[in-house]
Amino acid sequence: MIPNILGLDLSIAATGVCWPDGDTDAILGKSTDGDARLVTIVDRIYRAHLGFQFDLAVLEDLPVHGKAAGITGMVHGAVRLALQRMKVPYALLAPATLKAYATGTGTADKHAMRMAAFKRANLEFKDDNQCDAWWLRQAGLDWTGHPEIQLPQAQRARLEKAKWPAMARKDAS
Repeated sequence: MIPNILGLDLSIAATGVCWPDGDTDAILGKSTDGDARLVTIVDRIYRAHLGFQFDLAVLEDLPVHGKAAGITGMVHGAVRLALQRMKVPYALLAPATLKAYATGTGTADKHAMRMAAFKRANLEFKDDNQCDAWWLRQAGLDWTGHPEIQLPQAQRARLEKAKWPAMARKDAS
């Protein structure tokens, strides 16, 4: 059975989401809402969990050296707490690992990520956050032994660098 995997590209302004059914979305917040945007993001994930019962969430990890890491760190903390409360294990993929998985190079830009999704799945996205969330879900499906797309083995091997929970070990294949 294919696991219900949630892909999350976390951001205070526009969190990209790929739901377990493959649909993508963005959870938007107004800057005037301040930290209440954290509640909006977490509430959307809680409500969706009622319908999907997530087996695994795959999150893009915080950048190592980024000014936005502090603000994005707040979002990570809120979402990770929610996932813990829902008993949903989660994996963390460094941005360079996600890019290398999707495109073959860890320095790929947003355009290359979108082009790779178009090339592999004939998909276009409303924004880069939704594209990244889709790739995060693809990584989770691949890791758990249920890939929806075919990628070269060198790209798939990049997933070994991610932080996966014990339950997410991929099937021997």
